[in-house]
Amino acid sequence: MRAVTFQAPGVVSVEDRPEPEPIDPEDAVVRIEATGVCGSDLHIYHGRVQIDPGFTIGHEYVGTIVAAGDAVTRVAVGDRVLGCFQTACGTCFFCRRGDYHRCLQSRTFGHGATLGSLQGTQAEMALVPRANLVLRRVPEGMSSDAALFAGDVMGTGFHAVEASGLRPGDIAAVLGLGPVGLCAVQVARAAGAAHVFAIDTVPERLRMAESFGAESLHLGEQDVRAIVRAATEDRGVDVCIDAVGDPKVLETAIRLTRACGSIQCIGVYAERADVHMGLLWLKSLTLRGGQANVIGHVDRVLAMMAAGVLDPSPLVTHHMTLEQAPEAYAVYDRREALKIVLTP
Repeated sequence: MRAVTFQAPGVVSVEDRPEPEPIDPEDAVVRIEATGVCGSDLHIYHGRVQIDPGFTIGHEYVGTIVAAGDAVTRVAVGDRVLGCFQTACGTCFFCRRGDYHRCLQSRTFGHGATLGSLQGTQAEMALVPRANLVLRRVPEGMSSDAALFAGDVMGTGFHAVEASGLRPGDIAAVLGLGPVGLCAVQVARAAGAAHVFAIDTVPERLRMAESFGAESLHLGEQDVRAIVRAATEDRGVDVCIDAVGDPKVLETAIRLTRACGSIQCIGVYAERADVHMGLLWLKSLTLRGGQANVIGHVDRVLAMMAAGVLDPSPLVTHHMTLEQAPEAYAVYDRREALKIVLTP
């Protein structure tokens, strides 16, 4: 089969790899019909995640089950499914609490030995361990473009809003309008936010946020803090979501958030970062971060998408073939696309 592999920072290639087969009774094999290029894939592309050359990358996928172990009972051969970006055992201390993202045996697709040595899904076929927990049937009539988001990006946006503690009537700000940030805008609106400020520097992304009902603010051309203060009786927002993963963005979030408010960091922080603890302390802010508990949210996210409450399909700006993956990564790295869907 053909698969997208990491070679070196800035270099991916499409190579032949053996077709996967079930190893464990809880394994399934999925023939991929659509797989996404994600912002976290760029961390691999840039060399921020340690991964061996030749490793298959990617972690977003929709397809059809072509083989399954005897213990796979929630889905079956022939089912059209979507999958979550990581696996979980379902039985450890954290899984029993519903914190699947912190499972002691968790493995993340396409991220090399550091995160479980699980080959990725930017391929014609993929092996999916713990299939009962990781896979879901695609709702009738849902497109592959939309279904891709439930197992990662929309699930991450959902987690950002839920973990932030946002309540109906709150005022929120989302910093960074990549796919995760834009999904967080949608979820915040669906969760009852009275107003959502969507903050970025890319005009196309700002316009997309406006189409979702947010007030867009250009970080480089407008006095964002003054506008937010004026709209909140000089308090600041109740909830701020950092969907970038950059220390400068985090400092902006600290300054935009009202006293006793909440900041949720859903962007990836791969290195040490300085935090203005003095201001955080003085304002009595709550600061949280970490991976998204997508497995824990996937059923609710799917239900909201199936009902039309959430709709990520406008975020797909490019369709390319698996063989065009090197070009797709270059396009995505130049920020010329929101979401690229690859088809084998």
